[in-house]
Amino acid sequence: MASRQPASLLRVGLAQVNPRVGDIAANLDMVAHYVALAEEAGCDLVAFPELTLSGYPPEDLVLKAGFVADNRAALEKVAARTGRCAVVVGFVDVADDERVAQTSARPARLFNAAALCRNGAIVGVYHKQLLPNYSVFDEVRYFAPGHDDNTLYDVAGVAVSLSICEDVWVADGPLARQRAAGAQVAININGSPFDRHKGGVRESTVLARAVETGMPVAYVNQVCGQDELVFDGGSFVADAHGRVIARAAQFAEELLVVDVPVGVTRGASPSGAASARIAETLNELDQVLAALALGTRDYVRKNGFTDVVIGLSGGIDSALVAAVAVEALGAQHVHGVSMPSRYSSEGSRTDAADLARNLGIELLTVPIEPAFGAYLEMTRDAFDGRAADLTEENLQSRVRGTTLMALSNKFGWMVLTTGNKSELAVGYFTLYGDSVGGFAVIKDIFKTDVYALARRVNERARREIIPTATLTKPPSAELRPDQRDDQSLPPYDVLDSVLALYVEQDRTAAEIVALGHDAELVRRIVRLVDNNEYKRRQLAPGVRVTTKAFGKDRRLPITNAYRG
Repeated sequence: MASRQPASLLRVGLAQVNPRVGDIAANLDMVAHYVALAEEAGCDLVAFPELTLSGYPPEDLVLKAGFVADNRAALEKVAARTGRCAVVVGFVDVADDERVAQTSARPARLFNAAALCRNGAIVGVYHKQLLPNYSVFDEVRYFAPGHDDNTLYDVAGVAVSLSICEDVWVADGPLARQRAAGAQVAININGSPFDRHKGGVRESTVLARAVETGMPVAYVNQVCGQDELVFDGGSFVADAHGRVIARAAQFAEELLVVDVPVGVTRGASPSGAASARIAETLNELDQVLAALALGTRDYVRKNGFTDVVIGLSGGIDSALVAAVAVEALGAQHVHGVSMPSRYSSEGSRTDAADLARNLGIELLTVPIEPAFGAYLEMTRDAFDGRAADLTEENLQSRVRGTTLMALSNKFGWMVLTTGNKSELAVGYFTLYGDSVGGFAVIKDIFKTDVYALARRVNERARREIIPTATLTKPPSAELRPDQRDDQSLPPYDVLDSVLALYVEQDRTAAEIVALGHDAELVRRIVRLVDNNEYKRRQLAPGVRVTTKAFGKDRRLPITNAYRG
């Protein structure tokens, strides 16, 4: 075991782990593994993220009294295995007067809690005081707020306080009160989801609390995909002067071991301090690509799949999805399918083949012409006297969707859909056609960003992964002769600028026009967005990378007469 540090230091391990919601036994084993690593590293304390034992967010699982009881039993097992190294772990707690064996009734008061365990016992429990109830958070639905808890814990002669996520976001809040009670080091455990616009907000907030309180703050975050949400890790320690002295990598599991200086005056360096790694923060495009890969990997694997299948049209969207899938799962687990019709260009077929070759994935070719022709023949009498229109276009898309689902059924592959946020916003997709599947990888990525991310894929590889022709040709669904997206939609740079205001910023049409956008164009886009809410409700879940994603964030009524 590593040697102990001088009294001016507290050796803290931040266990940046990947729990699985509802898999309490596996989460318990994971905690035991990282506790052993922390003990081997000579840590005085190891901290795990918010609700690690239950997985975060557990949502309505906490309404099951048996689930709450099982997660509490797991905490008892964690405590029983502890020694000198203190363990801080998140779990769902129930009020003392209601802690009973499993019943069919929901406990009346639940808490988002952190326990400190040591020497075979639960030393104390902290209940989260500030419950977020905005964006993707709805903790008020499940938990009661904890009361002012300034309980401090002696860890290696240092007074340590506990807090959970939102507690650190408010000035003059729980951390300030804990400091006033004599705390020397704050441990803050988190389940903080990624979004591309969050930037350094987390760190700046925690650094502000460190300066405000004059004590170090150790911030630990989980790293995982959970349905639409992605958690990017990036755990770190701020010293008492608001400086980052250690940072874990983003989007990777690890134990970050930090000698945290306690009571050190400004400019002084505590003797015996081990230098900790300060991982570089990824640039925005690389963060988004990493989030897409992590979200896809965890959704596929945690739901019992090993392989995925993607319809490869030769277009930019399916190319990016395939590249992300290979990053997430490995080329051997990704299967592409080319499904040409009478309207498919030769270039699209060769672009799909080039992409598959560049990625090293299997490419199947399943022409849809026989099935499409059969549908036309089957409906000929019913459609007699009516000209071909969108109906026939959608038939092709639905044949492709059925084909992908047949492959999924036969081989056990999950279908990844390829629609982007621009198309989903305005309804430019076919229900039960190109929208079918288990997971929508780029559901929260505007079309203009699809191109930027695709170029970044090639830049990082230092070779052509996504074919140049795919990047440069006009986008097309190829469901009728010489079709292009810009025949049905405004140019994507114009469309996306309006969608960013209407969808992500909740501006009204009048406000968007006042900002200088063409009034007729804005009304058309807003009408398309509003009219297609019912279609979006039927989409597969997908990775959330913005602060306003369809599904988790943006929840508008389908039946809705307001036109602002």
